[in-house]
Amino acid sequence: MPNLLSPSTRGAIDLPGADLDWLHQLIADWQVIADLSVSDLVLWIRTSTGRFVAAAHSRPATGATVHLEEVIGRRMPAAREAMALEALTSVQVVVAADPEWTGTTAVREEYVPVVRDSEPIAIITRETSVGVMRGGRIVHQPQEDLADALCLMISQGAFPIRGAATAVRHGTPRVGDGVVRLDDDGVVVYTSPNARSCFHRLGLVDEIDGQVLAEAVTRIIPERTPVDETLAVVLMGRQAWLTEIEVGGIFLSVRSIPLRRDGHRAGALLLVRDVSEIRRREQVLLNKDATIREIHHRVKNNLQTVSALLRLQGRRATNDETREALAEAERRVATIATVHAALSQNVDETVDFDEVFASVLRGAAAVASAGGRVTTRLEGAFGVVEADAAQALATVLAELVTNAVEHGLQDHDGTVVVTAQRDDDELTVHVIDDGVGLEPGAAMTGLGTRIVSTLVHGELRGTIDWRPVSDPVREARGTDVVVRARLAPSA
Repeated sequence: MPNLLSPSTRGAIDLPGADLDWLHQLIADWQVIADLSVSDLVLWIRTSTGRFVAAAHSRPATGATVHLEEVIGRRMPAAREAMALEALTSVQVVVAADPEWTGTTAVREEYVPVVRDSEPIAIITRETSVGVMRGGRIVHQPQEDLADALCLMISQGAFPIRGAATAVRHGTPRVGDGVVRLDDDGVVVYTSPNARSCFHRLGLVDEIDGQVLAEAVTRIIPERTPVDETLAVVLMGRQAWLTEIEVGGIFLSVRSIPLRRDGHRAGALLLVRDVSEIRRREQVLLNKDATIREIHHRVKNNLQTVSALLRLQGRRATNDETREALAEAERRVATIATVHAALSQNVDETVDFDEVFASVLRGAAAVASAGGRVTTRLEGAFGVVEADAAQALATVLAELVTNAVEHGLQDHDGTVVVTAQRDDDELTVHVIDDGVGLEPGAAMTGLGTRIVSTLVHGELRGTIDWRPVSDPVREARGTDVVVRARLAPSA
């Protein structure tokens, strides 16, 4: 778990892991308080020397901040520590009697003890500009009251709420998107202008204040429309969770934060956001992904058809040279089709090349070995490879394995080992056989090796080298083809 504090103050803090976890949950969800009250929130932790040091800071997204400067890592001024200690020892929210004048504005300070399992573990100061319109707008009192309710929950150990949904999906609502307050029975007692607009677009044209929100929304959902199973408990404010409502192509994301006071339910805060445009864009992307997969599927099918035509033509060939040339062309087309088959299963334009090459290796060795027993083995891992590089890499390795079987082993029993070593964007591959070895001037003379060299230098931005292998212990010879390629960094 990352430490809350900067490196310079880390050694001065000694809190149990459970307390640190609670504080991390708190700062993951305290933005809603800062936005509701247009206040800066600063988390203070007491050090081993008895001083308070700032561990986290949240600025409001709905108005101007009090602290333009960085405060994390600073010690609390001695003049303020008396109220912080009072809040910590009394386990009560303490409000400074007089605003603090900063030279440009007056700041009201509120000290909120952070409680976990009935024990105070830290202090939050809520610092609010007073005497001016904050952020150029008037702060609504109902939203201030909601912020007060959440601060009270912090002081009573009821906030953060365990298991609450803070960022379940893209489009999670925030205070600026829309605020609704419910009473204990799920009746709407306050609706912000943005929330009112959201529900109006959904189809609730009448005033929703005074209505049971769950009932009002249920009435406008068409029959037989699938709904989220959490819809009712969220709209009633009974569960700290996130749900989504869809009516006529309009999507509302609704987050519920149940309120508690002195251990009893005290209504709920709902955050509402119109996510129709977000969901529309997501659907466009899904359709695009499906189209791309379908294209790869059709390309794969077309390549398999071409492969079958080449095979048929090869059977009708009248001489061995033509038959062999068509068989090689068929194998190369089949290799490319294998990559497209893998791409047709993915959303991204990438493939797990280890799975692709396992199929390519088996096919290349089986086609090339007319006689003799050939064993193939893959060592290491290629990782995820982008589509363009995967096409070239598969073709290159299929050619090298085929060449090793046909020319290296020459219809004798033997082994072809492919080793892969991936270091971010650098890939090194060895294709090693234990055959007759490399003959001087033999490499780079055939069509296959020319294809391989072109793809390695052009598509893979790499190098290729043929090396003789000699094993005096086993009295064996062979060839080691080394391919170095530059790929996109692995995810």
